[in-house]
Amino acid sequence: MVMGKHGAALLALVLASALVGLAAGGNFYEECDATWEPQNCWAYDDGNRLSLALVSNSSGSMIRSKKQFVYGTVSTMIQLVPGDSAGTVTTYYTSSLGDNHDEIDYEFLGNVTGQPYTIHTNVYADGVGNKEMQFKPWFDPTADYHNYTISWAPCMIVWYIDGVPIRAFRNYEASHGVAFPTSQPMYAYSSIWAAEDWATQGGRVKADWSKAPFVASYHGIDLDVCECYDGGCAAGCAAAFGGGSSGRYCSLSGAQVGKMQWVQSNYRIYDYCADPKRWINGQKPVECDLAQY
Repeated sequence: MVMGKHGAALLALVLASALVGLAAGGNFYEECDATWEPQNCWAYDDGNRLSLALVSNSSGSMIRSKKQFVYGTVSTMIQLVPGDSAGTVTTYYTSSLGDNHDEIDYEFLGNVTGQPYTIHTNVYADGVGNKEMQFKPWFDPTADYHNYTISWAPCMIVWYIDGVPIRAFRNYEASHGVAFPTSQPMYAYSSIWAAEDWATQGGRVKADWSKAPFVASYHGIDLDVCECYDGGCAAGCAAAFGGGSSGRYCSLSGAQVGKMQWVQSNYRIYDYCADPKRWINGQKPVECDLAQY
C-alpha cells in the first residue's frame, strides 16, 4: 500500500453518521438489474458478490439499482481491475434520467501496470457538470476491496472512501444560485467500459486487449435511501434527510474535516476551482470561494 504516516488512522475511520431508518440493505440480486451487456455481469455468493467485465472496446457491462430515490447514501466495496488497466473506466455513480439530468460521480480511470489509478469525481445539476475533482489513491485499489460511498442530502453531497470524506459539495442554490440536485429521482449505477480516447494519460495510452477481459469485483451493496419515483415526493425526502442547514446530514465533524483536508492536500491532483482555462468568461465559479463543509 502507498500510505503516509496517518494512513492507518485514515483506513480505520468509519462513517460518523450512518443513515438509518429508511430503505436499506440487500444484495445484488435484490437491489440491482443488469441493464447493459448482462452476459458480462455475474453475481455469486448468494448475490453478495458481483463482477463486471470489459471484453472489448464496445462490450462492457452495467448494473442499475431497482430503486429510484431522492437523497440517501449508496455504498459498495470495489476491487478495481488489477494489472494493466489502461484505457478502462470503472464507474460508481447516481443519476436521474433525461437530458437535463442530475448526477453524482465516481469514475476510476485505469493506468498501466505500476502507475496509480485516477479517482475522478463530479456533480451534475440540470445537465450541467464541469465540477471535476480528481485524486490519486493513498492505497492500492486493486489489491483488496475498498468502500466507496456517495452521501446525498439536501444540504450537501459527500464522497467517502473507506469512511474518509475526500470531497464535499454544499448546496448554495438558494443563496448564491449554484445549481444543486434537489428533486430529480436518481438510480445508482456501476459500470465498466472502454474510454481509450481520454481515460489514460489523456488518451496517449490505449487498452491492451490481449489482457481482456478486464474485471472489476464488488462485495456487498447498501442503498440507504428515500425511495421516490416522481418529483412529488422530493419534499418528503428532504425532510427525512434534514432539509435545513444543520443536523446530522449537513456537517462533518472536526475529525472528518481534518481527514478530508489531509487527503486533498496530499492526494488531490485536479480541482476545477484551480483551472482558469475551464472557467466561463474567465470567472471563477462562485462556489469555489465558499465553504464546502
